[in-house]
Amino acid sequence: MERIWRVADYDLEATLESGQAFGWDRVGKGWEGVVGRRWVRLEVCDGGIRATVAVAVDDWGWLERYLGVGEDLAKILATFPDDGPLREAVASSRGLRLLRQDAWEALACFICSSTKQIVQIRQMVRMLRERYGERVERRDGGWAWAFPGPERLAVLQESELRDCKLGFRAPYLLGAARAVAGGALDLEVVRGMGIEEARAALMGLRGVGRKVADCVLLFGLGFERAFPVDVWVRAALARMYFPRARKLTARRLEEFSGDYFGPHGGYAQQYLFHHVRTKLGRAWVREGK
Repeated sequence: MERIWRVADYDLEATLESGQAFGWDRVGKGWEGVVGRRWVRLEVCDGGIRATVAVAVDDWGWLERYLGVGEDLAKILATFPDDGPLREAVASSRGLRLLRQDAWEALACFICSSTKQIVQIRQMVRMLRERYGERVERRDGGWAWAFPGPERLAVLQESELRDCKLGFRAPYLLGAARAVAGGALDLEVVRGMGIEEARAALMGLRGVGRKVADCVLLFGLGFERAFPVDVWVRAALARMYFPRARKLTARRLEEFSGDYFGPHGGYAQQYLFHHVRTKLGRAWVREGK
């Protein structure tokens, strides 16, 4: 079963490969993954995006929300500050969108992301899916796997998560799964909090610092002002916005990014992150140290 969305200004490749989600695989001219409990193939077509699913659906709202195809990107970009670095970042990958992901999956995946590159995070996520996720039907009659829920991971032993190459992250993911499964952390309640309170609730988990918490707020809980600062974004902020500063503290960057980039600051962050990582590269980051 297929659905085509006629949408302009949507860079599907940049969106799926920009480090905000880790479950999409490039297959031929498209990408395949599992959203919720449904296998999905996405492809660029004339004037839009084609989605194919294995099991017929009556309502495509779940995928429309995930992809953000109904958003007015021009209106969002108009809220960005009009400065050279952002103009360059937007021009280099115009059409990059934010994915609206499941909150638990975002929390689990970004706990796994600590000190890891995207290819390594994808490997961990794939192992978690294949070992502990629910099996879902593919269009070709084969199987894919959904991301395991907190209840499934909560009953595991730490050693089983270490076997998925999680290393020191294993106890952190296990603790988060048990907190969510047991009701100590209700992610839907967190979604309704103010951003500072929501961030504090997430950072109450072992292994969740400011950067991971902001990733979960932005990609899983809909806080578009959240502005995750990793090594790539820190380099962008330092070299593009504070070129003469001798010393920049994390607190100073957090205060600046929380106000300067506006109500869709998380969108601006993703453009800066993707631009620095794919166009400027590690050598550029190292030069600024």
